[in-house]
Amino acid sequence: MNKEFNPNETKEETEIDMEGGISPYAPPEAYNPPSQEEEIPYENMHPFFQELIDEHNAYTKELNVFEATIAMIESGKVDREVNDRLVQFFTYFDEKIISHNLEEEKYLFTRIAKKMKENGEHSQADKEFTVIDVLEDDHVKSIQMAAVTFNMFALFSRIPDEKSRFIILDVALNQAKELLELLKVHIYREDTIIFPYAQKNFTNEELTEIQNKTKGA
Repeated sequence: MNKEFNPNETKEETEIDMEGGISPYAPPEAYNPPSQEEEIPYENMHPFFQELIDEHNAYTKELNVFEATIAMIESGKVDREVNDRLVQFFTYFDEKIISHNLEEEKYLFTRIAKKMKENGEHSQADKEFTVIDVLEDDHVKSIQMAAVTFNMFALFSRIPDEKSRFIILDVALNQAKELLELLKVHIYREDTIIFPYAQKNFTNEELTEIQNKTKGA
């Protein structure tokens, strides 16, 4: 993604008259999955999962800043500070989140999906479909949604017609909210379902092997 959002070249605020506030970012039912694993304390997790959880915590801080930025825009603030905060988020997404997701898919998800199929923990309609397919789909959707959100924010600053500008901004804000909801629920599912599942179903030696592969050992 191009790193220049630039909604306003000046430091003066552009007042935006928009109704409504930010919608809830994660529906309650998303945090009550029927297959939720029994909680395992952080200190009892394998160091590999501790690293991933630490990355998720840093990731969540960036999401919180992005969420606050969306609130600023909805309140009518579109200036250099907002521009810088948006650039910060999309840069972080490109440089950190995508690589984090690819690492999970390449080294961890394939092993978990295989284990789930062996244990019969797959879709009743399709033995090849597991919860890992849902998480990988989240990764793809997040990239698509981030691209649309970024491009809509960038387009907003380049459209001279005021009515069209606000229509585009509305699309950007809605996409941003959906992206936030997707990412927050995704992190929750990994931390409370996938990582505990793998902790219980793989030996420490197997997890260390996976961890070493991520480090190129």
